[in-house]
Amino acid sequence: MSSPPSGHVVPVLTLGDNLLVTLQGELHDGMAEQLQQDITRRIAEGPATGVVIDISGVDIVDSFLGRVLAEIASSAQLMAARTVLAGMRPAVAITLVELGLTLPGLVTALDVSQALELLARPAPATGRTDGRT
Repeated sequence: MSSPPSGHVVPVLTLGDNLLVTLQGELHDGMAEQLQQDITRRIAEGPATGVVIDISGVDIVDSFLGRVLAEIASSAQLMAARTVLAGMRPAVAITLVELGLTLPGLVTALDVSQALELLARPAPATGRTDGRT
């Protein structure tokens, strides 16, 4: 596996109170770590209350990328921001099911527009979903 070009980062754009991340192609280890740090830093700087991760440009979601997406969602949730995964291709969804990967903390939307609509709605007041208090 080749290294990503030096200095190559995934841009994190601000859309109102939301952050938009568009993934294209492969997300290498260093890029994934940098992306997670960038998102949590941007949430902390405020006023981001939502994160949309557009994966429509991703052909394959393996266990590594699935874990990274779940970790980003968990970090965002701890910082009071919701995460929506947008643009999942049917083949990617089938692969995730076949691998037995779950993406806790992630809500999905068909596209970025729908993801932003979901984030515009009030957050459900359900609290924890694992039965613990």
